[in-house]
Order: sequence, then structure tokens, then C-alpha cells
Amino acid sequence: MNILVTGGAGFVGTNLIRRLLKDGHNVVSLDNYSTGFKNNEQKGCEYFDVDISKIKEYSLFMENPYVIFHLAALARIQPSFDEPIETFESNVNGTLNILEYARKTNCQVIYAGSSSYHAGIYRSPYAFSKGVGTQICKLYSSVYDLNTSIYRFYNVYGEHQIESGTYATVIGIFEKQNRTGIPLTIVGDGEQRRDFTHIDDIVEGLILAMGNKFRAEIFELGRGKNYSINEVANLFGGKKTYLPPRTAEYDKTLCDYSKANDILGWSPKYDLDEYIIKTKRLLHEKSVANR
Repeated sequence: MNILVTGGAGFVGTNLIRRLLKDGHNVVSLDNYSTGFKNNEQKGCEYFDVDISKIKEYSLFMENPYVIFHLAALARIQPSFDEPIETFESNVNGTLNILEYARKTNCQVIYAGSSSYHAGIYRSPYAFSKGVGTQICKLYSSVYDLNTSIYRFYNVYGEHQIESGTYATVIGIFEKQNRTGIPLTIVGDGEQRRDFTHIDDIVEGLILAMGNKFRAEIFELGRGKNYSINEVANLFGGKKTYLPPRTAEYDKTLCDYSKANDILGWSPKYDLDEYIIKTKRLLHEKSVANR
């Protein structure tokens, strides 16, 4: 099948494309590499370095997609405070462009929403922009009967996660700090709780969405278990250092994935503590081998 992935050089996109190629699909990626990386590119996928918020003629890249996985976005809450215009251009205008293309080709759109919705869409430009993206999906399903569905991710971790810079994830940051012997940096008092979801579970949920007919159905994809940041740091071990609290930090996230289980047959398989234990073991084995 012909499948278009926006944000295909990013964390989630890279893992999704690897799975799609393994399943035998023809895949095209659109990414402006603002948060994606060239070294994430997978052999067999055709990549285009483009900005989805500025494209008007998507048929130049793929004429008849079976499904569009719309993952491209300026993600993360904190950067959006400094870049609200860029955040809206990417997350709102880009989403509108993708849905208009889908309307013209009558293909399914699987949209990456955000679990930040539950903390309030008015707490950051990022949360609001993703909320608007969800509303655009609802509009196109209502007015044009377009097949859309929205998937809210909870603190995704795993292979190809970003480990440094503005868009780094907490598990990616901790992994790098643990690997290099740097104290783990904890924002605030570390008692905020987060639901962490392995990338392979996220990919499986997106794959299960393919071929279903939806009208802007919303699904939550998370582990259904949360940890305090202090608990996560203790799993890694080593020294810790505390930083001042950040704007719009919320107390906790905790996913209820019952709808995804009921309709898609999806349930998460991976636990964060097992992942960290495995990661530390592999690091130790590599260290011993290099002595």
C-alpha cells in the first residue's frame, strides 16, 4: 500500500516507517528536519525535505496514498513558549494542509494528537495548537466525511528518542546522562508523575488503526501506569541535581487506554522499569567489553 508519513525522520516516524517497510508497504516521508535527523532515514523509504505548512500540491510526492500518518509537529511544551508563531504554523497550518490533501484523495488520516490536552489546552501554545489540530480533524470528518482518528501519546521512549537539545525527552536525557556519568537533571521537586510508553507499543497502536473507518475518534495510547521523575531517576541510579520548576508543568499524566483496547484490540506490552534495567545491563556489558 502507498503510505505517506509526515515527520518521518523524527522519533516516532522513524520507528513507524521501519515497521511499515517490514510489512511491505511503499512509504514516503515528508519532514523539514527541524527536529528529525538524516541518520534516522530508513533504506527503502523515499524522503523529501519539505515544510508541510507551506506545501500546496502534495501529489508531487505521492498521488494516491492509502493512509497518511500525520506525525509532523513542533512538539514539546517548553519550546512553544518561545516559538508560538512557528508552533502554530507547523501544528495548525500543516495539519490543515494535510487534511485538505486527504480530502482531495479521499484517504485515511491518522493524526498524532497530544496527551497535554488533559492538563488544559490554554496552558501552552503547543497544547493549544494540537487541540486545534484535533478540531480540524473533527471538522473534516463532519463536513467532508473524511476518515480521521486522533491518537494521544504519553511520554514516549525507546530507540531513536532525542537525547539532547530543546526537544529531548526525559528518558532520552537520563539515558545520555547515565551513559556519560553526568548527574541526572530533575526539574522541580521530581514528584510530578508521568505515564511512560514504549515506542513499539505506540507503533503497534498506529498500525492497528489502519483500514478502520473513523469519524475523528480519539484514542489514548499510554501504559496506564505512572512514575514520579524521582522514581525514574532512582531506577537509573547515580547522582541527581535539581533545577527550578518550569512553566506549565503539570502534576501527573495517567492514561486510560480502555477505548483503544475495546475498539483496536490494543494494549501496551512494555514496562519502563524493565527497559531501564535492560539499558543499564547493555551499557555495563559494553563497558566491560571495551576494557
